[in-house]
Amino acid sequence: MHNYQNIAEDILWIGGNDHRLSLFENLFPLPGGVSYNNYLVLDEKVVLFDTSDVSVADQFLENLKAGLAGRKPDYLFVLHMEPDHCSQLEKVVTLYPDVTLVGSAQTFNFIRQFFPSLEIANKQVVKEGDVISTGKHSFRFVAAPMVHWPEVLFAYDETDHILFSADAFGSFKAVEGSIFADDHDFEKEFLDEARRYYANIVGKFGPQVQAVLKKAAGLDIRTICPLHGPVWRNNLSFLLDKYHAWSTGTPETQDTLVVYGSLYGHTASAAQAFAAKLRKETEKNVSVFDVSGTDVSYLISEVWRCAKVVLFAPTYNGGLYPKMASFIDDMAALNVQNHYFAIAENGTWAPASGKIVRAKLEGFKNCRISESTFTIKSALHDADSERLDAFVSEVAQA
Repeated sequence: MHNYQNIAEDILWIGGNDHRLSLFENLFPLPGGVSYNNYLVLDEKVVLFDTSDVSVADQFLENLKAGLAGRKPDYLFVLHMEPDHCSQLEKVVTLYPDVTLVGSAQTFNFIRQFFPSLEIANKQVVKEGDVISTGKHSFRFVAAPMVHWPEVLFAYDETDHILFSADAFGSFKAVEGSIFADDHDFEKEFLDEARRYYANIVGKFGPQVQAVLKKAAGLDIRTICPLHGPVWRNNLSFLLDKYHAWSTGTPETQDTLVVYGSLYGHTASAAQAFAAKLRKETEKNVSVFDVSGTDVSYLISEVWRCAKVVLFAPTYNGGLYPKMASFIDDMAALNVQNHYFAIAENGTWAPASGKIVRAKLEGFKNCRISESTFTIKSALHDADSERLDAFVSEVAQA
């Protein structure tokens, strides 16, 4: 059964939702599924925006056929060549051989890499500022390199003031019922997944996102149509403010994140005791996560949300607990900045993890690190209460 929705009078959403895929990019858990968004403009000339992932190919093609209602697409705008948006490109060209493919010069390089045998009868290379008119609508292209691939384009509809934003402004989680963000409780249903999507997928490229946000500020945008997640038509400032904070590495809240590694529960017990004392002293939220029991994508999302991060790290084989090392390395790869970090270590005979953690964190941009390292010898005891209180106070006052 086809399923499409109107974005505007002559613009359709023809995407699909996937609840069967367990890992996005075979990395990030999808407990709430994911949407793949495609758009169809039924003007004097018909435009299809991108194709879709193989997991929803049948639904995409069914929606496309129903939305066309006997017409054929004149243009296929390829805004992003990642496989979850281009897997059906060859199929579409086979079904509609007269279609003109539109993309950046890099887009066509990627098309040859993914589809070496594809014969393209018609293509149009576009760059920043180029405009394609389809009758009523005029689409101005905005270059968005490294948001989050180098070929990415946005397309701005100068008639209906719609920004087709590729992977920018997207979110994990399927969108059922209405495609529009304002028909949902976005903060409750989508905000955490939008942040997790941004931090893990786009987070490394903050300067590039900032550059695109500056371009967007010069456009009269009234609707944002991303390739994942809900479409925005109201309260766009909320979304843009979030993206400004996320892309500048500005923590979303003044909350504290506590992440611990624990072989047998002793470091976990110490982390929980610390968190309880800190919550009481600061009256601010403190989130606690087990680095071994929590997918790192959720930890990264929490780092983007919280201003302070406290790491309780065991010593392991004379070095750093592997799961904690991977978490810190992931933060480094994503250019985490503008945070306060505090360090606690555990070791039975030769605690070494604190020194290793500190050395890793010293490479982070614009980050402060606690002056002291809180050391636990095997387990935390009542005799350690005074030292623990001092560590809590140091973090609270940071």
